[in-house]
Amino acid sequence: MTIEHIRERFETSIEVKKRGLELLPPVIEKASIRLSDALANGHKVLSCGNGGSAADAQHFSSELLNRFETSRTGLPAIALTTDSSTLTSVANDYAYEQIFARQVQSLGLPGDCLLAITTSGGSANITAAVRAAHSRGMWVIALTGGDGGELAATLESSDIEIRVPAKTTAYVQETHLLVIHCLCSVIERRLFAGEP
Repeated sequence: MTIEHIRERFETSIEVKKRGLELLPPVIEKASIRLSDALANGHKVLSCGNGGSAADAQHFSSELLNRFETSRTGLPAIALTTDSSTLTSVANDYAYEQIFARQVQSLGLPGDCLLAITTSGGSANITAAVRAAHSRGMWVIALTGGDGGELAATLESSDIEIRVPAKTTAYVQETHLLVIHCLCSVIERRLFAGEP
């Protein structure tokens, strides 16, 4: 029974990725080109998420700051999930919904990108961060799942949503990680290998 359960988890994850393969490559390409152009022009990427999505935000930032598959100079990226003093002071003095928005208001500049990660699209603090990014003249890449939730309705026409065709958090997160690796791969190829 345990083996069968494990096999089912693998099979479902593969099916979600197959559906993603049919839908997501054009939007991932668009996002990665836009990101690499922004980075080439001196802009930075701020990233945020909760729980597993916080780990994904940190993962993305570390791949840009250090390296993905190519030894190269670092790229400017900040995960807004890592400073416990800032997170707890904002949550205490204002509200938990503002933990990322306050950082975006302080660190974001026009032309920078916010990578906003939420499996459901229903995280109030992520939606607040997107609104803060818009107020700062930033653009947004949203990694979502399901129907995109409230976050999808918050996005502007200049933003890019990469919506995984699944509702189960684990499968959305697994696909988000693949999307992040695709973004990093294309960024490195465009900026450091001279590919279009």
